[in-house]
Amino acid sequence: MSASWLLIVSIILLILAYRFYGKFLVRKFRIDPVKQTPAHAQRDGVDYVPAKSFVLLGHHFASIAGAGPIVGPVLAATFGWGPVWLWIITGVIFMGGVHDFSSMIASVRHQGKSVGQLIEEYIGKSGKLLFLMFTWFMLILVVAVFARAVATIFVKTPASASSSGLFMILAVAFGLATFKFRMPFHFATGIGVYYLMACVVLGGVIHIHLSFNIWIIILFLYVFIAAVTPVWILLQPRDYLNSFLLYFLMIGGFLGILFTQPKIQFPFFTQFHTDLGYMFPILFVTVACGAISGFHSLVASGTTSKQLNKETDARVIGYGGMLIEAVLAIIALITAIVLTNDEYLGLISRSGGGPIGVFSEGLGGFMSHLGIPLDTGITFAALAISAFALTTLDTATRLGRFAFQEIFATIPAPKIISQNRYVGTFVTIVSAAILTFSGSSNALWPLFGSANQMLAAMALLAVTVWLDHLKEKSTFVKIPMFFMLFVTMTALGSLIVKNLLIKNYLLFGVGLCLFGVGLVLTVQSVFRKSFWK
Repeated sequence: MSASWLLIVSIILLILAYRFYGKFLVRKFRIDPVKQTPAHAQRDGVDYVPAKSFVLLGHHFASIAGAGPIVGPVLAATFGWGPVWLWIITGVIFMGGVHDFSSMIASVRHQGKSVGQLIEEYIGKSGKLLFLMFTWFMLILVVAVFARAVATIFVKTPASASSSGLFMILAVAFGLATFKFRMPFHFATGIGVYYLMACVVLGGVIHIHLSFNIWIIILFLYVFIAAVTPVWILLQPRDYLNSFLLYFLMIGGFLGILFTQPKIQFPFFTQFHTDLGYMFPILFVTVACGAISGFHSLVASGTTSKQLNKETDARVIGYGGMLIEAVLAIIALITAIVLTNDEYLGLISRSGGGPIGVFSEGLGGFMSHLGIPLDTGITFAALAISAFALTTLDTATRLGRFAFQEIFATIPAPKIISQNRYVGTFVTIVSAAILTFSGSSNALWPLFGSANQMLAAMALLAVTVWLDHLKEKSTFVKIPMFFMLFVTMTALGSLIVKNLLIKNYLLFGVGLCLFGVGLVLTVQSVFRKSFWK
């Protein structure tokens, strides 16, 4: 079977989903194009700033589409291409897209507050504190792990470091040109994309060679600045322009696959148990971002909802953005399944390879049929991935600051802790730095797939109780929520037992805490009378 047909069928299904199921969600949430959003009602020029839908799509997409939709499908391909493809398609249409869209709308309807605020209002204050503490811990772990990942990429590929630095300068110039000096948006975009590609070329000429630890320090200084400055100065324009890198990458991959017509070498299904573990539940926590990811709810309710110009934009940004990410996940899956089993295992295990290596070399090979030199295609793919890993890093830092402030606003605490963005950002970064330099972040990472998916279940749980409070039917949210709870609890349970048996008490304790948070919040919710109506 040709992989091009798999890609074409997938895109047709996703377009139909946007047209029909996306419209269904708009009706269910009673989307109102004239209702004032928090970006206008609470505009402060720092976090609450209305953005054009296409700009915000770029910012949102860049924030959610890090390495996750690439790594997960490539790793999970070991189960065969069929289970992975089916999970991506059904997951994104009926779970992931619903999760992102509903999280965003719920936040917009609650003054741009996070999912934690919904939990406090409809489940209870103790539930909110548990959720926020879990969220904050998860985010500092994300910052720690991604700081190490980006620093490693910068050391191995100095061109990506140079290009990333040039991107920052370009982003600030773009933000000032469009926001302060009112340069026509389409004209500014054309110039911005031109110079974006120039940054890629210059990055290949200007190499910055620094040690791993120096890059770590620079990255933490950068994310501190990025998390406290107004979004229109750096994050919004940087993510918008960076999204073009990913669009170009996806277009190149799509056309390359059509021209190459590669044959699928992997079987539809291999076996239920592989080196990753049992297909259920491991498949559903390994393939996260391409199907459903709890981190997306933090982005949707943490930053995107504060920039939404009008409610109708949520369909293209929340639901549409998630469908676009599914296309990236399917392209990533194709780069793996067109290999023979020996080629796949060789690339996965090779030093400097891994899932990113499989994706980069596969995409480079596809684009070489478009006249792009193989090495250039591989380098461009790796550069785009590093750029989005950096995007995830600074977005997670900003979200960590929001979670920290909400925790101490709930207790309550002095305003210097609960409202000062510098204090919240500093504490978040210092905590992540401790994890980074201690190496604990690497030890905790195996739990993260499950933790991320539990966050998705908790976000859907919060939306469910909100809709129940409004006496609106919530079955379309409740079913995905129960499925993700079952998957997550099963995965966490197996990890808890595994780590207890091998006497890894740190992972055992963390897993037990995460399991407890999910259990407490679920029990608090399901015992509400309105929950079963």
